[in-house]
Amino acid sequence: MSATGDAGPPEARRDAGGVGGEADEKRVTWAELYFDLVFVFAITQVSGLLHHHHDATGLVRALVVFVPVYWCWVGTTVQANIRDVDNLRDRLGILAVGLAGLFMALAVPGAYGGRGVLLGAAYWLARLVLLLLLIRLPGVWRGPYCVGVLVSGPLLVVGGLLPDGPRLALWTAAALCDLAAPLVFRRRLAAVAYHPSHMPERFALFLLVALGESIVGIGGTAAGARLDVAELAAVAAAFTISAGLWWQYFVYAADAMRYAVEVADSRRDVVRRIFQYGHLALAAGVIGVAVGFGETVADPWQALGPGSVALLYGGCGLYLLTFGYTRWMMFRKVATTRVGAAAVVLGLAPAVVRLPALAVLVALAVLLVALNVVEHVRVVRAVGADPAPVPPAGSALPVGSPLPSAAPAASAASAE
Repeated sequence: MSATGDAGPPEARRDAGGVGGEADEKRVTWAELYFDLVFVFAITQVSGLLHHHHDATGLVRALVVFVPVYWCWVGTTVQANIRDVDNLRDRLGILAVGLAGLFMALAVPGAYGGRGVLLGAAYWLARLVLLLLLIRLPGVWRGPYCVGVLVSGPLLVVGGLLPDGPRLALWTAAALCDLAAPLVFRRRLAAVAYHPSHMPERFALFLLVALGESIVGIGGTAAGARLDVAELAAVAAAFTISAGLWWQYFVYAADAMRYAVEVADSRRDVVRRIFQYGHLALAAGVIGVAVGFGETVADPWQALGPGSVALLYGGCGLYLLTFGYTRWMMFRKVATTRVGAAAVVLGLAPAVVRLPALAVLVALAVLLVALNVVEHVRVVRAVGADPAPVPPAGSALPVGSPLPSAAPAASAASAE
């Protein structure tokens, strides 16, 4: 399903809402995968912006810039989900949006300086191309794609012409307009049919791109260091944290999210809540951790300041808490293990500010490994005790229950 809510008009297709009557499974195209490469660079640029300014104001500035970058990717993904894009016209359209995304990425380091207009104009161009790709669909002007062309795009361009303070205010308004559009047009989006396999795969790939930035945060910093025993230990601890975050999503949550889309009474709501909003928070958390790695790996004996700890532990805490949100939205179940682990991570943050970076990394790595071990044991016990039947659409999977045969590998619902 789509995650964005930035969907086309209801005339596109009718959403059956359940597993029955599905259209043929939709696969991600090569053009979409090539398009993603632009956003590998874009996320690196956002991380760099946050690296240079990671106080409270810097966090807000980075998030305000990240939202249009993310929304550009989301809009392209949604239109590719509800339509057949494996043709010459749409391939060229996706590449045009990719070029606009590259311009946005190039503008990010100077977004609050001389490149503000470039950022806004590139985003506006991307939204215009996306609208033109959907122009043949009746009613497309009365939906979220129109908001990007008529509201948020112009706000970003005008903001780029203003001084720093007013620019941030106008860009914040633009980001909120984009994020609110799926809610404002909720009724209109109710009739859009989302492919249940394509959207989870696309958003999982985006999160994988964000996790790749954590590897860059480790390796890019360590490559120029002496690589003595302490630095190699810091690299190993940081990689364990990155792998632990990967494990949380791809071993457990990804299949649960796909299953939730397949059985949902309202796919529109799952797409908006779980993918559009949920993955924005997941990616933001991972980016915070990635920037935190850059502050810790190079000098493992140096004590970290509050800013670096906030990025590392705060990003990890946000990531885990988001699974609490997604599990509740999907199954109306509390993600006790992950919410509890998030509370421990956030509670430890003030205590580790004065510790050496290596100790900070090891403590977080141990906690994530322990969390994954606990969840694995719970899943194994639950699957052995009760291979639960497929619940009716919209119902909640019990903690520890495996997914049905449609997703045989997923003991996923238990882990969140």
